[in-house]
Amino acid sequence: MFVNENIRAREVRLIGADGDQIGVKTKQEALDMARNADLDLVMVAPNAKPPVCRVMDYGKHRFEQQKKEKEARKNQVVINLKEVRLSPNIEEHDFNTKLRNARKFLTKGDKVKAAIRFRGRAITHSDLGRKVLIRLAEQCEDISTIESKPKMEGRSMFLILAPTAQK
Repeated sequence: MFVNENIRAREVRLIGADGDQIGVKTKQEALDMARNADLDLVMVAPNAKPPVCRVMDYGKHRFEQQKKEKEARKNQVVINLKEVRLSPNIEEHDFNTKLRNARKFLTKGDKVKAAIRFRGRAITHSDLGRKVLIRLAEQCEDISTIESKPKMEGRSMFLILAPTAQK
């Protein structure tokens, strides 16, 4: 952003400190008006013909911008992808442990990638793995939605669950 002497244009469209348009002035006239008001001349629209400049307190303006950016960073949510690995012939207790972990991740707001790795000849029974993944999704359906349906990639089958938006 160009301020005071860094402005290169000969003529500028000037906006006063209170927000009203003053009109097209030379750069020097605009700088004098800004100095008389103990403020800065700031170019706000450099691509306009002629460029638009505003009389304002630049330090205060920069501080406000930084405050807004900091507030925006504070409110942004980072969503991680957590993985839960299952097997096609998983026992009930093991399944419940994996389910508990998946539910914990989903309540924290993370996405869950449920993966089944087929070993050896187990790949011929991919329907068993699909049933396990669908069962996991059904057990978590009160707190999540299925983002991608179960699909095979090589010797693995994946399902991605996303947390439902809490209000």
